[in-house]
Amino acid sequence: MYKRVLLKLSGEALSGEGGKGFSEKMLTYLVNEIQKIHSLNIKLGIVIGAGNIFRGKELKDFRIQMADQLGMLGTVINSLYLKNVFEKNGIKSIVVSPIVNLPSVMPLKYDFIEQYFEAGYIVLFGGGTSNPLFTTDTAAALRAVEMNADILVKATKVDGIYDKDPKLFEDAKKYDIITYEQAIKEQIKVMDTEAFSICEKNNLSILIINFFKEGNLLKAVEGENIGTKVNY
Repeated sequence: MYKRVLLKLSGEALSGEGGKGFSEKMLTYLVNEIQKIHSLNIKLGIVIGAGNIFRGKELKDFRIQMADQLGMLGTVINSLYLKNVFEKNGIKSIVVSPIVNLPSVMPLKYDFIEQYFEAGYIVLFGGGTSNPLFTTDTAAALRAVEMNADILVKATKVDGIYDKDPKLFEDAKKYDIITYEQAIKEQIKVMDTEAFSICEKNNLSILIINFFKEGNLLKAVEGENIGTKVNY
């Protein structure tokens, strides 16, 4: 069983597939899945995207630098929202971010974060990498390394990485394990090349799972053979 886990969530984990805003049904599901692993005293960090609020590519009249800054703020909004939802359900959590100064957001300091992990808090990392032009995948890789995670779990709506699109090809083959070299060479789109590179350089594995299948997150954390693992 992994003891230190960074969970990368998409905004759809809050809104439902293709949705916007916040769905009570999805939030209930998310809380139930998180409670299953939080009860195991795992040190859990979470990075969440902001696609349920808006995506940079939707802002067609914006320079990419400006759109990305709005996206980073969106991840802080989602982190604060999750903190409130978690605490209403008895899950202690804290939001840290290097980009905002708000009463409910703490600065990103390693010793400070470790103290909260030891006290049983979930740490929600908001604000991306703090720089535009990078995605929340890259932020997740960076924060996973910073918190000395055992594994980075990428929560998606597919059950792993395939050699081709399983929705279009019946003979698509699912990989149980794939190397970073292969993922980068084949331009696997499940995560950014920058995220793969950070994890490869720091000997950190990524596990791609279907988060929307009940119990999968618990299985992943317990080390069961699900999804696709990207290894160095």
